[in-house]
Amino acid sequence: MEDIVNITVVDRQGEEHTLEAPTDMNFNLMEICRASELPVEGTCGGMALCASCHVYIHSDHILSEPSDDEEDMLDQAFYVEDNSRLGCQIKISSAIDGLKVELAPVGE
Repeated sequence: MEDIVNITVVDRQGEEHTLEAPTDMNFNLMEICRASELPVEGTCGGMALCASCHVYIHSDHILSEPSDDEEDMLDQAFYVEDNSRLGCQIKISSAIDGLKVELAPVGE
């Protein structure tokens, strides 16, 4: 039996979506959003080479520190805030059960 976590994603229109994600399949947040048909491109396939999965963290979860690659990409992204992360770098695990994120606006 797989373990499931719940994640709340606020889309760009302000609507909340509660997503269920398995912790035993090595998924990341970008993949779960895409599988749920939310407007997250994930152009680079989860390699922290684009910012099309940029999200804002709105809960008090302690996440791993951003890698140098993630920080470099966020430095080039639009609408970056102190709580910005790349969804592809947030691994689905029991530690993020209840996580709340918001999809960042798309850059021009």
